[in-house]
Amino acid sequence: MLIVTGGAGLIGSAVIWRLNQLGEDNIIVVDHLGAGEKWRNLAPLRFRDYYEKDTFLGFLEGHAFPWGREPVTGVVHLGACSSTTESDASYLAKNNFAYSKRLCLFALESGARFVYASSAATYGDGRFGFRDDESPDYLHSLRPLNAYGYSKQAFDLWLLRQGLLNQVAGLKYFNVFGPNEQHKGEMRSVVLKAFEQVQSSGGMTLFRSYRPDYADGEQRRDFVYVKDAAAATVFLLQQRQAGGLFNIGSGEARSWNELAQALFAALKLPPAVSYVEMPEGLRPRYQYFTCADAEKLRAAGFVQPMTPLAEAVADYVQTYLLQDFRLGDEGKR
Repeated sequence: MLIVTGGAGLIGSAVIWRLNQLGEDNIIVVDHLGAGEKWRNLAPLRFRDYYEKDTFLGFLEGHAFPWGREPVTGVVHLGACSSTTESDASYLAKNNFAYSKRLCLFALESGARFVYASSAATYGDGRFGFRDDESPDYLHSLRPLNAYGYSKQAFDLWLLRQGLLNQVAGLKYFNVFGPNEQHKGEMRSVVLKAFEQVQSSGGMTLFRSYRPDYADGEQRRDFVYVKDAAAATVFLLQQRQAGGLFNIGSGEARSWNELAQALFAALKLPPAVSYVEMPEGLRPRYQYFTCADAEKLRAAGFVQPMTPLAEAVADYVQTYLLQDFRLGDEGKR
């Protein structure tokens, strides 16, 4: 039996979709659905049971589980507050850091494989590179730019101090986008936000640059299609010998302008991009460049190529957004 926390989220629902493709549905899903429409991400998927995150935490604390003595073979821990603008560090310390510690200890005590979401946000402004390096000197040198990134780094460092980091797999996801992200509010990808802008106004906006070495829209990111992120996650779930931190990215930095061009091409429309002022509070914490060093993931045996940006955007837009499908709904076509 597998446990997937954050299972109704963007990456979590894609991981369950991928597991379903492989014939696996003995899955416990944990999340917090709230009053929105995140539940729609679960509707097409196959799994054994669902629990709210606080209910599940009660199981952990009471060592009493409704599935009895059936062994848990793997835990994919993707549940977290992922807002890079969240300012309540105490909430992040409890929700992201403390919960992760408790779940990790449960998994290891159960003999289960533990795979968890770290984040590329731990790299901060990238001045020390984007290496999935577990050495103490390197990890301690990183300076996240926001409290979310720090909550993820804190768990990485806790595992290091406990001597557990090489017994688990921590995944540093870069800019993941794709179907099942509609619930994310301001944390939705630029692809989705821009799609909505184009649908309503015919054009889209990008932030101006405030550095002379980057023209407007030429800030660069390592964009990762969620289907590729899910495939890499399930691969590392299956490879129990692969331990430590792993970048989950394409290994290629592409500009926001290139992303915009891919979106308009997918919609078969001429590009119409304007540049707007970045909020002042965001400017000191803005990442102008991210790019995953993916050599470690490849060395672990993950050979599936990452979907090229234009192809990924086209699939997302034409298969899902224009059809209002979720992952798992593709059979409607």
